[in-house]
Amino acid sequence: MLTQLNPTIPMTTSKGDGLAFAVIDYGIEHDLLWVVALDASGEVWCVPNNEVRISANWSAGRRLAT
Repeated sequence: MLTQLNPTIPMTTSKGDGLAFAVIDYGIEHDLLWVVALDASGEVWCVPNNEVRISANWSAGRRLAT
């Protein structure tokens, strides 16, 4: 299943920071894949779930881990 995210979600990935604009779910036996457009290069990557982190957002109560 492919789900378009609206609004996009800012993320930190193993390839750099970017905006996730979709998520792919192949089912119970597979990790989610986040479709992320990288800020620095504009490249679009499908990033496995274990390689992404949601960016800090003070307004939403997500602070940087210390």
